Amino acid sequence: MLKLFAAVAVTMTVGANVVLAQSSVESAPDVASKPQISAPVAPNLAAPVLASPAAASDLQITPFAETAEIAPEAKGAQSAETAPSAPGDLKDRAQGAYGKAFKFLKDGGPSIWAIAALAVITLALILWKIWRLALIGAWSRGKAGKALRAYEHGDYELALKTVRGRRGVRSKVLTAGLVAIDTLPESRAREEVARIAKGQIATARIGLGALELISTIAPLLGLLGTVLGMIAAFQALQAAGSKADPALLAGGIWEALLTTAAGMGVAIPASAALTWFEAVIDRIRRDIEDGATRLFVAAEPVGVARLAAE
Repeated sequence: MLKLFAAVAVTMTVGANVVLAQSSVESAPDVASKPQISAPVAPNLAAPVLASPAAASDLQITPFAETAEIAPEAKGAQSAETAPSAPGDLKDRAQGAYGKAFKFLKDGGPSIWAIAALAVITLALILWKIWRLALIGAWSRGKAGKALRAYEHGDYELALKTVRGRRGVRSKVLTAGLVAIDTLPESRAREEVARIAKGQIATARIGLGALELISTIAPLLGLLGTVLGMIAAFQALQAAGSKADPALLAGGIWEALLTTAAGMGVAIPASAALTWFEAVIDRIRRDIEDGATRLFVAAEPVGVARLAAE
């Protein structure tokens, strides 16, 4: 009798476990379709004592196995999206940019090549001019001011020592003025200082004429390319006759306008750089004029003091 009751109890336990497993399998897709909900706790199927190994093997169902297999794939896809670009991808991007630039030059026609050459020349001129102005002391006025103050206080030797041998434009003009005042009459000394100042200003202006020319002809080259492109577009439209496609005309027009945009893109930086360089050189010219004036104004008292000392 006891054996009969035990068999009935085991049978009921196995049936309950099978029902729970089936309900978990049916509800698993709903859980997987809602990733924002925390993972449900699997039913405790190991608590009841199974009657046989066959029954235990039937109940080894893991409804979340599919979800566990999908999670690593999603994690791998996310890491692949956030991973840095490989060297091969960078090389492909560089080649794509080079291809676009070459296509731009090809579509623009002969004028775009001339404008591209002007762009390279403009960049080289701007960099060279900045270096040249820095070399001649365009932004350095300390030594010249110190020499002028020393000369105005009667120290001729200190003033000459401060500026002699320096490469700055202001220093060269002051050196020539100090030497001329000491060795020449005042009229000839003024002429000598004016001559040296003009030469230094002319040296500082080297390269500005080329920038001015580029800023003038670059838009004209762009306009020439546009006119030639429009002529070619309308010739193609005429050749097509009654079967002309408006898209063909539109394509020819926008390709023709590329040269105008390129010409303006070169002329605007060249004109801006030219204006800036002229402002810098104009300030140098004013400093030279001011220094020469102060030099000759202070020349008479210094000369009297030197004669008295002798």
